[in-house]
Amino acid sequence: MLTDEEKKAGWKLLFDGVTTNGWRGLGMEGFPSVWVIENGCLRCLGGYKGANDLVTVDKHENFEFSFEWMFPKRSGNSGVKYRVQEKKGQGYAFGPEYQCMNDPEATDKHASGSLYDLFPPVGKKLKPQGEFNQSRIVLQGSHVEHWLNGVKVVEAEFGSEAMNAALAQSHFKNSDWGKNPVGHLILQDHHSEVFFRNLKIRVLPAAGTK
Repeated sequence: MLTDEEKKAGWKLLFDGVTTNGWRGLGMEGFPSVWVIENGCLRCLGGYKGANDLVTVDKHENFEFSFEWMFPKRSGNSGVKYRVQEKKGQGYAFGPEYQCMNDPEATDKHASGSLYDLFPPVGKKLKPQGEFNQSRIVLQGSHVEHWLNGVKVVEAEFGSEAMNAALAQSHFKNSDWGKNPVGHLILQDHHSEVFFRNLKIRVLPAAGTK
């Protein structure tokens, strides 16, 4: 639920905790069976059979997206992607990714909070095993920030020399990764059991406006 202060600040629930409203399977019309609603969470059951990412029905450009995530097991791999361009029939897509891992010691460009395969998180601290981590993605114009448990762990600019150099060394160097600023948000099914909850978003003004 949103507080009165959050409502005044422009926040909206992206998941109501009860229904699949606003979400569907990436590349498909319906809701994939590998995802279920449980205790106010979107739960990915994991495994390799029927794997399919979840995608927002709506597209977004300038926004702040807040979400919580937790892996019930000691190993786990998932993420939240943005600026994603959907292709019919494909349940997986490239896009800038906020990496979610059960990896308390990792600090590389594949660690939790990273801009996956481009920039590692700085100052990353995860909650203990089995507890929910709180994350935020702030995207306004070309500027993006990743926050993890109250700490800004990544700050980058799309189109900058640093971004282009990192992209050229990444898995995505020959793709349309992040090029279109208007795209879907995705919850990744990376074959791991994972819970997402308290998904909320607010639209931000375009860069350079108030």
